[in-house]
Amino acid sequence: MLSEHTLDQLRALRLDGMVRAIEDQATSTAAHELPFEDRLTMLVQSEVAWRDDRRVARLLKAAKLKVSAACIEDINWRASRGLDRGLITALAGGDWLRHARNLLITGATGSGKTWLACALAHQAARSGFSVLYVRAARLFDELQVAHGDGSFARRLTQLARLDLLVIDDFAISPMGAPERNDLLELLDDRIGTRSTLITSQLPVKDWHTYLNDPTLADAILDRVVHSSHKIVLKATKSMRDTAEGGACGALAGA
Repeated sequence: MLSEHTLDQLRALRLDGMVRAIEDQATSTAAHELPFEDRLTMLVQSEVAWRDDRRVARLLKAAKLKVSAACIEDINWRASRGLDRGLITALAGGDWLRHARNLLITGATGSGKTWLACALAHQAARSGFSVLYVRAARLFDELQVAHGDGSFARRLTQLARLDLLVIDDFAISPMGAPERNDLLELLDDRIGTRSTLITSQLPVKDWHTYLNDPTLADAILDRVVHSSHKIVLKATKSMRDTAEGGACGALAGA
């Protein structure tokens, strides 16, 4: 076992994962029988794994997911929902994020839009992408406040840096000119560089009418619908009544 002074030096270097592995090896007879190179390899791998776990925990905490326990491993594949396994598997792989494509999830109340969005956002964070979940109404309120205190440009810059922005419950209430302008600004900063996931009860084909401004609607939809994946959820009963989700709870709360 290394001296406490040496362990303190490793902690000062922020090699906490390695310190834990050394402490574990000190009580392992099998580890003592391994060659030095093998034990060193195990220590390095433990440090890498520890750092990866810490980074994922930070990303999940920053994501502020509404359903923190949602994960793709718990998806309910009932045929009545209309979920495409191939598409979900591809989305879980993360290429849509690497290529800055958007994802639009629509469906009636209780069909599981928010849960699925959080599950995919959870997977994105586990893959190392920065994520933020926000309800549309709260986002627009926040941006209006930012206009008033002079932080609007700074907040847009922060949002533009996120690998994935999840906007939940879009088009649930009327949208005025200020909200339309802010949405266009936000999307314009992200087009072609970052991904946006939007959920809505309203079918995508009705979004143009909902935006109630032909010119801005064309500009907004061009930025969000172009090159986007689309999922239309169906449900014969509310997914709130099912036991979907939960296995990732421990990781989400790490």
